[in-house]
Amino acid sequence: MPVITCVEDLRQLAQRRVPRMFYDYVDTGSWTESTYRENQDDFARIKLRQRVARNIENRSLRAPMLGIDMAMPVAIAPTGLAGMMHADGEILAARAAAAAGVRYTLSTVSICSLEDIAEEVGSPFWFQLYMLRDRAFIGRLIDRAKAAGCDALVLTLDLQLGGQRHKDLKNGLSTPPRMTPANILNMLSKPRWIKGMLGTRRRYFGNIMGHVKGVDDLRQLAEWTYDQFDPSLCWDDIEWVKQRWGGKLVLKGILDAEDARMAVKVGADALIVSNHGGRQLDGAPSSITMLPAIVDAVGNHIEVWLDSGIRSGQDVIKALALGAKGTLIGRAHLYGLGALGEQGVRQTLEIIAKEMDLSMALCGYTDVNQIDQDILLPGSYPTL
Repeated sequence: MPVITCVEDLRQLAQRRVPRMFYDYVDTGSWTESTYRENQDDFARIKLRQRVARNIENRSLRAPMLGIDMAMPVAIAPTGLAGMMHADGEILAARAAAAAGVRYTLSTVSICSLEDIAEEVGSPFWFQLYMLRDRAFIGRLIDRAKAAGCDALVLTLDLQLGGQRHKDLKNGLSTPPRMTPANILNMLSKPRWIKGMLGTRRRYFGNIMGHVKGVDDLRQLAEWTYDQFDPSLCWDDIEWVKQRWGGKLVLKGILDAEDARMAVKVGADALIVSNHGGRQLDGAPSSITMLPAIVDAVGNHIEVWLDSGIRSGQDVIKALALGAKGTLIGRAHLYGLGALGEQGVRQTLEIIAKEMDLSMALCGYTDVNQIDQDILLPGSYPTL
């Protein structure tokens, strides 16, 4: 077993242990992948301001998100097909998040269902909703999220149409995997993954299979799912969701100041500055470069969070310095999941927490809630 020192170590191990089809699904962007790359590159360009001879004892990473006391201002982002990175992946990741004192967000297109998480984990979690054409199904899904004990609903706005990801097309991505000779040969080289998948009954979209009329087999399930993303989604639909849900509502996929102001207008409790990890509109700006303008546009009217590109605790600190009140990690936790299952997700969160703590201290800070632009080297970060 290699020594794990950072998220990149987990990524490399996951690449060796997860079938190519599902690893590439996670570690890819749309078209040329320029936005996917810039999400990380733009974080790297921001420099921290080292300070010395300050009392840095008694440090704290605790911070609220949606009024929930979190061990650190980091939640796990919703990611589809996590249960194909590792058997029962969503359950394992939710357990790791609960143990770390942060929130897990379950995707609409997860392998494990809402009910699976509620039964197997038993801790509060968030649920991510895609606005699909079948509004009756959406209504039932919202009701199931309530019954499962979810204490926030995350509505994704930037997937009305799916971005084209070349690797997924070349690999013939499907759930369960398409049994082509190339895929069979590749899976046979991943014995840990095969053993895990043979030992679970959860191999399909758990929130959908068995909950939609006329969907009785995998072919029908695939056709229904990919035909359901709704290009007619508009701000009036968000009001309907808000009323049907009745609880805390987070809007994910905001990358423009005008849209951020609309999020305030419709009464969302938080918004997530996100470009879907570079998986939708290739050529869009990185999330971190758009954060200052969005924070400026909405002031204190709504909590502003950020995802896309976070691979370290230093990235979290940089997002907080530019005005985010919270962050979410997607790929970073999936690398841990694919590498080592639940223990890998725990290690991901531990690594990020340790990197935050040490970096904050070396910059002269003891409380994560005190972080502002003064922790950054002037001239190295995006401004209005």
